[in-house]
Amino acid sequence: METRSAKRKKYWSEGENGIDRISDLPDVVLHQILFHLPIKSIAQTSVLSKRWRSLWSSFPDLDFTSINPIGVDSTNAPNTKSSIKNKRLLLCPHSFSVKRLDFISQVLAFRDKQSDLRILRFRAPLSFSRLNGLIRLAVRQNVQELDVEVATDDYFNFPRSVLTSESLRVFKLRSRYPGFRLLPPSVMKGGFQSLHTLSLSLVILYDQPTLSDLFTDSSFPRLKKLNLDACFGLKQLKVSCLALEEFTLENCFQLHGLDVSGAKLKTLQVASCFDAYCDKSWVKINAPSLRVMVWEYNAITENSSLENLVSAHEASIGFFVLNEDFSVTKLRSVSNLLSALSRLHTLTLEGQCVEVLSSRNYIANLMHPFDQLKSLELQTGFNKHNLPGLAYLFKCSPALHTLILKILNDYKIEQRKWNKDLWDMPSSEEQFWESQSQALKPLLNNLSVVKIHGFLECENEVSLAKFLLKHGKALQEITLFSGHCNYRDYLRRQKIRSQLMGFSRASSNAKIEFL
Repeated sequence: METRSAKRKKYWSEGENGIDRISDLPDVVLHQILFHLPIKSIAQTSVLSKRWRSLWSSFPDLDFTSINPIGVDSTNAPNTKSSIKNKRLLLCPHSFSVKRLDFISQVLAFRDKQSDLRILRFRAPLSFSRLNGLIRLAVRQNVQELDVEVATDDYFNFPRSVLTSESLRVFKLRSRYPGFRLLPPSVMKGGFQSLHTLSLSLVILYDQPTLSDLFTDSSFPRLKKLNLDACFGLKQLKVSCLALEEFTLENCFQLHGLDVSGAKLKTLQVASCFDAYCDKSWVKINAPSLRVMVWEYNAITENSSLENLVSAHEASIGFFVLNEDFSVTKLRSVSNLLSALSRLHTLTLEGQCVEVLSSRNYIANLMHPFDQLKSLELQTGFNKHNLPGLAYLFKCSPALHTLILKILNDYKIEQRKWNKDLWDMPSSEEQFWESQSQALKPLLNNLSVVKIHGFLECENEVSLAKFLLKHGKALQEITLFSGHCNYRDYLRRQKIRSQLMGFSRASSNAKIEFL
């Protein structure tokens, strides 16, 4: 006796009159359904009938990342000579071992030659010759998106067959180890006429430390997205593709100079770049359409020239500072970078930014105010040495609506000292903030929301909270986020909270909340 579930499956597969309804769906619909299945499951459907075998041989989106990951050795897989045996293996992918047969090569070889390949993705340890062979097979089938991650026994060269592809729109090449080299500039500049996305990771450039004429409009006329990661040996880079909209550069620790320009560039991300020991490092950016800029954990360059950032709306800025190198030249460079972003509406500062602004040399390198800034997030160690930097940022943000402070864990131990006379006698931190009340009046007349994460009820934190509650004319809510504590700290915390609540009721209409 058939169960209800079995009857439903039979109905949808054969219908009321024994007709296979699913197989009658158009190829494009069935391909879209199969796209959500693992590649082995898709291959298994080919045993159902000739119709499904045809769907498998013409399937346009091949993602092998689930069956051939990095760590599975396929370099020694021998090629079989019997085409009949190969077809049987393709129909039953579980019946073979990756070490005995290169499943990817076989699938590509037996695809319908009249069906173009839309996507090919794979992760595998391969020899250079096998990698080239796979890419050549994909290019012959007019692949549009090629996403490859490989580990090889030795360095390999950038696959030449990619350059001549007229169908390729997206190319992503990541090397796990040991990396790959680019072809000579004269060869590289001859291709990529149709490419709109390029991502390269672990590129060895010791023989080509300067890439000043590769990423140009003539070489990449349609490039919209560019991602370069771990380019070892790269010292100078110039990117000037007119169609470029997104550019990401990461982990280029030997970089000396960066020049980026683009009329359509909207998103720029540079992280963990520049040589901290180089005394002639520089950055130049010209992007009138730039909306979002991420500049994190980069060594401070000797010179920063950012022009025409008239559309910049959001930025996250952070620096990697070596041995507290706050020279006047580097501080001026920081000032130039921040001043170029003065039209921002949202700003996040991290990675020793506040420490840099608190340097005694920074006063000679004043930056432009953030007159349009509405949201400011600061990630810093909250100690007395950083108070000048905080006050300076507050002065430069007269229209600020939301302030978020995230106190870094590294500084919390030294902050735990508690002044029992904090409420009876003003501390030095409290006196400092009171001395800034006139200069910070524009901020205090607009600031509405304050959030402090990592609040441990220490002098620096409590002093700022009291100051904002006392002078914040537009303050509506202040939220203090603190972690777990032992019983002794809990009693102290409750006392401080009750005192803050009382101070709030006496000095401000703001809502104060502890989380």
